[in-house]
Amino acid sequence: MLVVLVLFSYVAYIYLTLPDVRPLARQNPTTTAFMQLRLDEARAGGRKLSIRHQWVPYSRISPLLKRAVIVTEDAAFFDHDGIDLQEIRASLEKNWEEGQFLRGASTITQQLAKNLYLSPSRNPMRKVTELLITRRLEAALTKQRIFEIYLNMIEWGDGIFGCEAAARAYFGKACANLDIQEAALMAGAIINPREHSPARPTKRLLRRQQIILRRMQFKPPAPAPAPVNETPSDAPLVPVPLPFPIPPPPSNTSPPPPGNKSPGFGGTGSIN
Repeated sequence: MLVVLVLFSYVAYIYLTLPDVRPLARQNPTTTAFMQLRLDEARAGGRKLSIRHQWVPYSRISPLLKRAVIVTEDAAFFDHDGIDLQEIRASLEKNWEEGQFLRGASTITQQLAKNLYLSPSRNPMRKVTELLITRRLEAALTKQRIFEIYLNMIEWGDGIFGCEAAARAYFGKACANLDIQEAALMAGAIINPREHSPARPTKRLLRRQQIILRRMQFKPPAPAPAPVNETPSDAPLVPVPLPFPIPPPPSNTSPPPPGNKSPGFGGTGSIN
């Protein structure tokens, strides 16, 4: 009974001392707990570290990168309330089978909570704090705002934070101009950004890129029978739903016949 009381008191203390996330609805964050952690680590190692970061609005982030990150990190992001119970269940089952922690189940909102306010530690109480902050973020911000902050603030390399700084560091271009191959590499590197460089991809990162590209491309529906004396049209790529635009069709395809609707897009969970 005493243990339960102590645990309840500790959780209550954590809740009462949580950060106020409401200003994020209007204000862009300028620093994160991860930025400070990396600076402290560099200082302790006698190394100088410059943080590279440049905020860009949601409209200037490549739709290809948005789509790549969603299919890689959190395919159900726009459907859940910050915590993906189905993915957590799959993660627990996988880790139980393997006898060790191999698969995570953090949603994009959970990752944002961790990056903004916490640390990479796997301490159970740190996880409780992360979940509580996640619920606050989901209550205070729109999904688009959460995703905008996430893409602008997460770690993408040694001293590199946010998609704009990463795109310029790795490809010498603005994030808005990333092509599909570059977007898939960037998304694949999120799992361990200080180990995987999109500019010099490891074999593992290249494998992840191919998985992501397959998830970003969609099998076209069977074309409708063409009327007699008309040239049949090839079906286009299946379009993804809002907030992503329809990707341009390959050069060997043409628009679908009138009235031919393509099925929607659905992801399959995180890539490990």
